Amino acid sequence: MTEQMEMLEEDTQKGKYMTFKSGNEYFGIELKYICEIIQIQNITEVPETEDYIKGLINLRGKIIPVIDVRLRFKQEVIEYDDRTCIIIINVKSTMVGLIVEKIEDVVTIDEGAITPPPSLSSANGKNKYVYGLGRVRDKVKLLLDPEKILNDEELEMFEDLSNENIMEEN
Repeated sequence: MTEQMEMLEEDTQKGKYMTFKSGNEYFGIELKYICEIIQIQNITEVPETEDYIKGLINLRGKIIPVIDVRLRFKQEVIEYDDRTCIIIINVKSTMVGLIVEKIEDVVTIDEGAITPPPSLSSANGKNKYVYGLGRVRDKVKLLLDPEKILNDEELEMFEDLSNENIMEEN
């Protein structure tokens, strides 16, 4: 019965993307990766990490690493405001928060409306995280592969940090 429920849930999320703004571009992440969206909150910095890794938040007792999407994509730094939020995603069984400027919408993008990104050598670095371009009405959304936003070493570090903090709390 549970397996049928999971399959049904997957079907209802198929082709659905949470879209958000970063810089002048709009991105999309498949809903199946998204756990929740929260307001920006206090972030505990982690020393000696990349600048886009903002630190850790405590979300109802769970320690979650947070990265700034703008900085990850080498866009200019902006001040966080009341529209800034954190999208909590699940990547390879690790919860990660993505700080984004503004949530746009949940949209359905048919597979036929998704094309592979151009194979340009991308100086700005976004191309390696984008697996497709989704056409929604007259706009194009850059569809992100959450598993490529963080590399395996970063995911491992986040897992270790989360486990350390959980142990310190006990």
